Amino acid sequence: MNTPAAPFAVDQLIITPADIDLRRSPLAGHLDRETYVLGAFNPGMTRLANGNLLIMVRVAEALRTPIYNGHVHAIRWQQHDDKGRYFLDAWPLEHVDTADPRKFMLRGGGWKIMALTSLSWLLPVELSPDGLKVVAMHYDRAIAPTHDFQCYGVEDARISRVEGRYLMTTCSVSPERHSTTLYSSENGLDWTFEAIVLDHQNKDMLIFEGLIDGHYWAQTRPLGDLYFAYPPGSEWRAGPSINLAHSPDALFWKPWPAPGIRPHARTVATARIGGGAPPILTDDGWLTLWHGVEPKEIVGIYRTYWSLLDKDDPSVILRTQDAPLLEANSALTQPIDDLMYVHDVVFTTGIADGGDQYVVASGEADLACRITHIPKSVFAA
Repeated sequence: MNTPAAPFAVDQLIITPADIDLRRSPLAGHLDRETYVLGAFNPGMTRLANGNLLIMVRVAEALRTPIYNGHVHAIRWQQHDDKGRYFLDAWPLEHVDTADPRKFMLRGGGWKIMALTSLSWLLPVELSPDGLKVVAMHYDRAIAPTHDFQCYGVEDARISRVEGRYLMTTCSVSPERHSTTLYSSENGLDWTFEAIVLDHQNKDMLIFEGLIDGHYWAQTRPLGDLYFAYPPGSEWRAGPSINLAHSPDALFWKPWPAPGIRPHARTVATARIGGGAPPILTDDGWLTLWHGVEPKEIVGIYRTYWSLLDKDDPSVILRTQDAPLLEANSALTQPIDDLMYVHDVVFTTGIADGGDQYVVASGEADLACRITHIPKSVFAA
């Protein structure tokens, strides 16, 4: 049974949609329709050489009026005249289901097909060392679609620093594939696209912040519509789980045969799980923050949990806690309640050492960026 997450002394929103200047958006000047910030959320995070924190904010930019002339419209990037441009696609309303504000489903196929009501790009935002003050917003270093396989956007950055180099995984969205793409940087601000590293619908890839026996390691989360049942009475619940993979170079990944973190049968609060912040090495093992989803209505209830993994074999869970570490906090979003389109969602995406505490970055309600200071004592044995 899950008990409510404990409140923390420092817990606040640091970026909201009002903080984003769409005049400096990669989409500015491309469309003849007004856009707005549906959400500025799910920030990957790392610490820069100057001591400041860097969050990579997912900006979901949407049409102010997506439905007109009997059609719903989606924004799409496309290579055009040796440059990329943004276009609008129109879908007849009678052919779509618009129940979820984040997307619409196309009817009539033999499988699920959807399009998004927004297109996401990534904005680097520099914060003070404690994460509580914005120092700079680097629009000139924004990451936007540049390949066909990113035509519907670049989403949900996770940043790890390994052997002095910054590695950032992102989810690239297109009809071609729903893939994990890798960027690298020497300074955490200027990023180079490397490659597609995981293929269709393997989301929430988190690279461990350190090598294990000379190899890069990562948590992954492959998705599907079919899962085989565990035996009756099993302690595990079938469904999306956190798997492991390793690599000699962070480009070519081989799945690890032992399971990682799996949904437990004793609770529906973690019926579906996925990675949160990249695992960091502590004296006791790898600390990993991950999300659990309890089914409810369309989106579900997202909470943050934690586990401690063995230093040498991260498939071994040394300790964990059933109670959530973080839950959605309606008090934080009350001042922007008029912008809310989903509730009960906290999605943790970054962690940094802050001395006696960890600075934890999360997306709140698919709307804003949340910074929480969590004492290291919370994870002690």
